[in-house]
Amino acid sequence: MRNNKGFSLVELMIVVAIIGILAAIAIPNFIAMQLKAKRGEVPGNVDGIKTAELSYDASFDKYVSAAENPGAPSGKAPTAWVSTAEFAQINWKPDGEVRGAYTVDAVTNTDFTVHGACDVDGDANLSTYTATTSTNAAMTSASDVY
Repeated sequence: MRNNKGFSLVELMIVVAIIGILAAIAIPNFIAMQLKAKRGEVPGNVDGIKTAELSYDASFDKYVSAAENPGAPSGKAPTAWVSTAEFAQINWKPDGEVRGAYTVDAVTNTDFTVHGACDVDGDANLSTYTATTSTNAAMTSASDVY
């Protein structure tokens, strides 16, 4: 009498194929979620800068134009924040390193626009966010741009 315990090669190959299909679906989604999480810093910082500008305006009746130094998105790796005199004037700086670049355009004494841009996947396509005096940070690039 033969003992036929265990799995056949065909059964094992079917399981391997199913795992491969699941991995092919899950890995790109996982990478996209990682990029979205890294990009998530930008709208929070844009809203923080907007709040700092509104607070400064309440005290001094004017808005301040500001640009981050070096002023370009830092790419995949986070970089140290180099504050400018203007950001120091409105008393805003991020907690730790940043992946984006931030600018403030004080159009008039009654309006300003905050811009934030990043390129967390390093493909030279910028993901951009904008906030104004009356609006919170909103994405101005396509949602699949990281």
